[in-house]
Amino acid sequence: MNSPQLIQPEKLLSLLFYSPNATAVYQGEDINIVSANEAMIKFWGKDKSVIGKTMLDAIPELEDQPFIDMLKKVWNSGETFTAKNYPAFLNKDGILQKFYFDFEYKAILNDADETEYILHTAFEVTERYQALKMVEEKSIAEKKLIDELATLNEEYLTTNEDLSLKHEELFNTHNDLLQTREKLLITYHTLAENEKRFKTLVEKAPVAMASLIGDEFTIDIVNDMVLQIWKKDRSVLGLPLIEALPELDGQNFINILKDVYKTGEPYFGKESKALIEENGLLVEKYLNFTYQPIFDENNQSKSILIVASDVTEQVKSRESMVEIKTRLEIALDASKLGSTEVTLSTGEMESNDQFKRNYGYRPEEEFNYKNLFEAILPEYRDTIKNMVQEAIRTNGIYKAEYPVKWRDESIHWIQASGRPRYDKSGVADRMVGMTVDITEKKLLEQQKDDFLSVASHELKTPLTAVKGSIQLLNRIKDRPYSDVHIRLIEQADRGIDKMHVLIDDLLNMSRLGNDQLMLEYGYFNLYDMLKNSCHHIRLENKYQLIIIGNPLTQVYADEHRIEQVVVNLVNNAVKYASDSKEILISIDSTEDHIKVSVQDFGAGIAESILPHLFDRYYRAEYVGKSYSGLGLGLYICSEIINKHLGKIGVESQIGIGSTFWFTIPK
Repeated sequence: MNSPQLIQPEKLLSLLFYSPNATAVYQGEDINIVSANEAMIKFWGKDKSVIGKTMLDAIPELEDQPFIDMLKKVWNSGETFTAKNYPAFLNKDGILQKFYFDFEYKAILNDADETEYILHTAFEVTERYQALKMVEEKSIAEKKLIDELATLNEEYLTTNEDLSLKHEELFNTHNDLLQTREKLLITYHTLAENEKRFKTLVEKAPVAMASLIGDEFTIDIVNDMVLQIWKKDRSVLGLPLIEALPELDGQNFINILKDVYKTGEPYFGKESKALIEENGLLVEKYLNFTYQPIFDENNQSKSILIVASDVTEQVKSRESMVEIKTRLEIALDASKLGSTEVTLSTGEMESNDQFKRNYGYRPEEEFNYKNLFEAILPEYRDTIKNMVQEAIRTNGIYKAEYPVKWRDESIHWIQASGRPRYDKSGVADRMVGMTVDITEKKLLEQQKDDFLSVASHELKTPLTAVKGSIQLLNRIKDRPYSDVHIRLIEQADRGIDKMHVLIDDLLNMSRLGNDQLMLEYGYFNLYDMLKNSCHHIRLENKYQLIIIGNPLTQVYADEHRIEQVVVNLVNNAVKYASDSKEILISIDSTEDHIKVSVQDFGAGIAESILPHLFDRYYRAEYVGKSYSGLGLGLYICSEIINKHLGKIGVESQIGIGSTFWFTIPK
């Protein structure tokens, strides 16, 4: 092997430049770079512009590192310096990085044994160093484990006097350690296999599942069901959740994930509303979901497992059912229908408020099957029980009307219907029923019956008078015309007029019942209409009609119907307050309405009667006297005024008189 001192410098540099090993040549105490091959320049992370520069100028990051001092020492001493696995920090691609090298600084001496050059050869051994380090750390860990086991073994062996047995136990412990190591390797492979199985489990799970990694919630694993909920494809893998589903911004899900990741506590969401983008539109979904944190070996959250199910249809179906139930309750309340379900074995009833009210109970009070039958009048109980049993026997519907006595002793009529329900064995276990209070209907039917009786009587009386007058006229038709003829004709005429009034009331009543009472609106002078009405009263010259009010008052209404109301009110004043020779008809004007009042100075009306005066078929007694009529006049008046969107009423004091009034809009 030739000594480097015998090789000419130019030739040596040429040889070193083409060497595959990192090589450089330095000169001078400032360590000037004379030459460096491509491998060395690559180590430094520089280019050929470093040739000719001092080492520190070329590689400034070496300033606080020992290499410059090492080179100066070699230059001054002429002694070679060799190092293995030595760390160096070099700036590569703008980043200061740590590398490990085996290198040698060899002094090249001249004839005077003075350093003429320094030959630098180097090998990067970072990977080797790291591998050795891992081996060393593993060896240290194993040694530590062995030492700990040996210590434990030694403590155990102190109780055993047989040294041979101790050695054997130590040997066995060593074998156990080897087996444990093998088990650890198996466990490692098992964990890897389990992770693979976990991924497969998530992807094939029958519910929506996804795994998010880190505090950015990067999507790591998804299955098709969660993608279906998200309305995304597998291109979202590797994206943070907020980037994959930007519509979540402003919703609470990201905040919940952050809280789960931070606290390590799982979160369970039930029917939570989420807005998911679908075809450019935000679609409302309802989800049941779980955010379950997954921990690392330090018990720190490393990922979150999402398990979810789309319950949108169930939620909307329930909301629809609630809406239907609400509408049914509104309908029941509006129609005052009571509903119940009776458990036949116990008599317990689940009833709505109206059902209880129909039997005189408050909504908060307990009401059972026994209470129901106790409320029914005794003479109806057996009949109702038989109807219920017949419905159970035939799986039919029972319908009945019966009176009940409330706890305040008042009597009310109930219309009831019900149908049995059967269990799986075909045994009737429940009865579903509906009731409605038909007391008013029954009273109205009674009023109708009374009305028909009164109408027959009221029509029969003038008809009998007319018939009698005509019969007498027929007998004396051949006699000379006399005062008797005149009196009979007038009597017949009065009877016909009375029947005409009664028939008009009946016709008006019929029109009101069929909603056929039509109004013919027009402008007219109210004062003139009042002045020209009630001729039949004025002609008798028994009563003085006094009109008070603005003679120029104009109204927009049906003149004929308003006159009909006024005539009826004046007729009532004449009929029921015959001692009042003056009847005041007044006109008053407010901002929005015209008020017409008819005042008499008769005996007055009892306060208990006033609320019923405008009821259909109501015929009152005044100061102990009964009067003829159908009880329809004031009812028809009230309906005419209501048709005009006005109001009608009465004020009265016993011994002073009464004032009937009505208003119509201007």
